[in-house]
Amino acid sequence: MSTSISRTDVPQDAASAKSEEPAPQDGWRSGGLPALRAELDRIDDTIHDLLMERAGVVEYVARSGKPAAFRPGREASMLRRLLGRHSGALPPVTLVRMWREMLAGTTAMQGGFSLAVGDAAPNTPLGQLAREHFGALTPLRLYGSAGQAMADTSQGHAAAAVLPFPSDHETWWISLLHHEPRLYVNGLLPFWRPRPEGLSDVRALVVAPTPPDPSGQDRSYLGLECDSDVSRTRLSSELAGAGLKPEMMVLVRPNGSSVAYVLVEVDGYLMDDDARLSNLGSVLRRPVVLGSYAEPVGGA
Repeated sequence: MSTSISRTDVPQDAASAKSEEPAPQDGWRSGGLPALRAELDRIDDTIHDLLMERAGVVEYVARSGKPAAFRPGREASMLRRLLGRHSGALPPVTLVRMWREMLAGTTAMQGGFSLAVGDAAPNTPLGQLAREHFGALTPLRLYGSAGQAMADTSQGHAAAAVLPFPSDHETWWISLLHHEPRLYVNGLLPFWRPRPEGLSDVRALVVAPTPPDPSGQDRSYLGLECDSDVSRTRLSSELAGAGLKPEMMVLVRPNGSSVAYVLVEVDGYLMDDDARLSNLGSVLRRPVVLGSYAEPVGGA
């Protein structure tokens, strides 16, 4: 007599374990799900060992007297290199997020690192951008204006300030033309584009007392003072003729002033001694290089 066993005769735990096991694939070791979990634990331990080893190198760098722990250009070039060698199913944006948190932690190891944000409410887009880029646990102070955040940074209470993207009404950048000690633009947020669904698409600039370092793919900001009747067309022509094709331009004419202030974004990494800055006829004094930023990366 043959005996049949119905599905209900199989112990529930065994059925659950069997349903949990993924289909076998090439390269997986025999042993089913427990073996795969053990392999993940081994990989996690290896990753952790390497993170601790990396932290040891960072400690050595900190003791070597390197002038600044905040190197946005170096960080950007590092992420681009990793993204260039990345493959497999792990989303590239996940790689960026993991490294941004790691960089935040290792930057903090080299000295106190905090941010000032020119945005009053804790859940506003600039605060979210700051958290996203500089790490969830980085100390962050929120101010009601860009000027207050810049003052906090200038006085050494914060390592950098996250400020609204320049426009005709966001004119905090004018103060960089004469600010002493100098503050420099050295970052554009967000660094990752396109943005995942649900995240704000606003932009912000990062300003710090340390000059920007080149990343290999950069854009720079110039601050100009001109006669109040200057035109965008004329300035664009002069900039292009000097080999500085403008990508973006903001022109502000304060009421009652004979001076117009112009912010120009140009391609490439510029330094104060760039000879092309002497070839502009419409400016009242030599243009000021306000800083630069690493061009954001985009997902596949």
